[in-house]
Amino acid sequence: MFAGRTLILATKHQKEQVLGPLFEKALGVKIVVPESLDTDLLGTFSGEKEREEDPLTTAKKKCDWAMDLLGADLALASEGSFGAHPSLFFLPADEEWLVFSDRKNGWQIHIRHLSTETNYSSLEFDTWEQLETFAKQVNFPSHGLILRKSPESLEGMSKGIISWKELEQKSRFLLETYGKAYVETDMRAHLNPTRMQVISEAGEKLIQKILSLCPSCQTPGFGVTELDSGLPCSWCGSPTRSILAEIKTCAACGHRERILFPKGKTEEDPMYCDRCNP
Repeated sequence: MFAGRTLILATKHQKEQVLGPLFEKALGVKIVVPESLDTDLLGTFSGEKEREEDPLTTAKKKCDWAMDLLGADLALASEGSFGAHPSLFFLPADEEWLVFSDRKNGWQIHIRHLSTETNYSSLEFDTWEQLETFAKQVNFPSHGLILRKSPESLEGMSKGIISWKELEQKSRFLLETYGKAYVETDMRAHLNPTRMQVISEAGEKLIQKILSLCPSCQTPGFGVTELDSGLPCSWCGSPTRSILAEIKTCAACGHRERILFPKGKTEEDPMYCDRCNP
């Protein structure tokens, strides 16, 4: 179905380093990265261009743009977001959406991958020592940094800093000019190995979904679309908030399957029960 076809990877930040080998091996495609595709026009992490659409829509637009640009019919794109974890509010999280678009067959398959493995962080500082401590905590210089005057301003911005010499020179200039400055982790994939690893995990997850065929019509992408909570407590038998079943749906024919105990557990620990451990 995909072997021998060209897969356009819509990226300008070297995501082909991790996604390319995965998809070429699993699907037999040939990866091509369009040189003239500037995905920053759809939004940047550092604020020069605000993202106008949600992450999934943005990733779909990247696919369409790449296929239009090269006259192709198969594309892959990702879009990331960073912030507090939706349930573990005290932890930062990396949310990655991946979209696989097949115009030839009229399919579009996507996944969401959420990870707490991220160095996403920022700091307002007024001394070099504060910045130096922060940089070490976020794995600099293997991970890039961004400097600017303040969180609300683009003034004095320097992106992609990956050397101590450059970091010290530019930060001291900002401190001498403004008295204080702002530093943040550079979350672009080619300057953030931790994010690149999360993208690789998302790629493996998407491949699993692509290779999952609908048992009714054999269309790729037969995956989980809903989750049912209610796994019973092992003590009192009351339904908990833990996952009882997954619902898989085919986007092509609508076939649905309900799979009980997808995590392999038939009961939940009482510590997660609102009745036994309120």
